[in-house]
Amino acid sequence: MADVQMLLHVTADRKEASVVSIPRDTRVMIPECENSDSGKKSPAVNTLINESLSLGGPGCTLDTWEKLTGIYIDHWMMVDFAGVVAMADAVGGAEVCVKHDVYDFPKPSVPGGSYLELKKGTTQVQGKKALQWLRTRHAFGSDFGRSKAQHMYMNSVIRRLKSQNAFTDTGQLMNLAETASTSLQVSEGLGTVKNLFDVGMQLKDIPMDRINMLTMPRIPDPRNKNHVLPKPGAADKLWSLLREDQPLDSKDRDTAAEKPRNQRDQSLPDPTDRKSLTFTIVNGTGGDGTAATPRRAAAIAAVLQAQGFEKASASPTAGSTLTTELAYPKDSGVQGKADAKFIARSIGVPDTAVKASGEVEHPTLTIGSDWRVGNSYPETAPDDSDLISDAEAVNGADGDACMDVYWPYRTP
Repeated sequence: MADVQMLLHVTADRKEASVVSIPRDTRVMIPECENSDSGKKSPAVNTLINESLSLGGPGCTLDTWEKLTGIYIDHWMMVDFAGVVAMADAVGGAEVCVKHDVYDFPKPSVPGGSYLELKKGTTQVQGKKALQWLRTRHAFGSDFGRSKAQHMYMNSVIRRLKSQNAFTDTGQLMNLAETASTSLQVSEGLGTVKNLFDVGMQLKDIPMDRINMLTMPRIPDPRNKNHVLPKPGAADKLWSLLREDQPLDSKDRDTAAEKPRNQRDQSLPDPTDRKSLTFTIVNGTGGDGTAATPRRAAAIAAVLQAQGFEKASASPTAGSTLTTELAYPKDSGVQGKADAKFIARSIGVPDTAVKASGEVEHPTLTIGSDWRVGNSYPETAPDDSDLISDAEAVNGADGDACMDVYWPYRTP
């Protein structure tokens, strides 16, 4: 099981970085995976994202993230608890803060705990104490509170490294890279000290106020109140911003440049003639756990055929998704993206729903639970929500961030 999963995104201009956590109890579609150690293949399954590691190793977790987000992920890193302690010691620890005295210990009705014990205010933690901080869940209210605490810790480490000029001190950064090389499991492209050093250098010139760490927006899972699903609209917007290399904080985005859903993206080539475009429509309207709308894919295929998309066809196989999405082959490049956006515009599907995928051979429109009726994707109010305030976000420049403590774990 993988209790903590995070995606690090650094913009191409190296002026902004984001870390997004996904709660371990998020139900997602895990694609077919093969475990590189055992060779055992696991079929595609709709289950909790933290099961992806046991099903197919780190590669399966990466594939699951790519399927969910539509973002191509270059590398992966995996660290166990011993590695966390080693890395915490290597950076000299981090400053953390709690608003009350806290002791995260087992209770009769709530077994388990990190045994974190801290006094109110700011404390420097490293080694075992750092590990306890990163594992604390109950005292911070939930997995979402734990994610926020982890983000605070990571921001504190980066601030500490910057204050020590570690990113300009080649020797110190190289020592950290050497520690990482023995503490982390990494993808093939990161398997040397030099490559890990280069990753660290990516953060050198990013201002702390342009580093944001947040948790994926989510909603309760109707199948199980203890689980969650990506929040329709807000999660789609988050993934779209990362795919398009855009700032997550609305104040840093040029909102005037955001295009209406039916306006062609001038940065892309002209789309293929509609008569020649081959694509598939899938009925995924049962994604919310209720019965799927009968013949929904056929109905939308007929609408598109009437618009001149002669090769639009309904898939005989049902899918499952909360929100409508249009996937195109990730090896089809900018032309594939242009064609997918052309199809989407024809029926009002927003650009945020268009993403690359390694699982499709041609554009595939999956109709979600959010579009059960009508020939055009339903108009919704503009999503002006600020992801930074809507997802337990922690900004890197906020050195005063402090964790609330759930009252049963406050000590007198």
